[in-house]
Amino acid sequence: MYAIVEIAGQQFKVEAGNEIFVNRLPQEKGASVEFTKVLLVDEDGAVKVGAPYVEGVKVTATVLGRAERGVEDGMKGDKVLVFKKKRRKGYQKLNGYRHYFTKLQIDSIA
Repeated sequence: MYAIVEIAGQQFKVEAGNEIFVNRLPQEKGASVEFTKVLLVDEDGAVKVGAPYVEGVKVTATVLGRAERGVEDGMKGDKVLVFKKKRRKGYQKLNGYRHYFTKLQIDSIA
């Protein structure tokens, strides 16, 4: 059984027991989270598609870890480099950042 869920503006395919990384959520480590924006549910070949969401279905997850400024929990993405240059002017600027993520473990699809 799997479901397509909208979490923080992005869509994820989840199954019970999976661990996924999503954009940073406000919940603390160890908290339980429910997602009701379920777009599709597949129960052993019986597919239910929502318009826009499937009624009566929710996905519960537990926050395993989250990264925030000053707290290194290993939930940061790869470094993205932003390079700016204006030719023939001697101007070059290199910036970089790492995106913060929240790690979730999917408990159940009900």
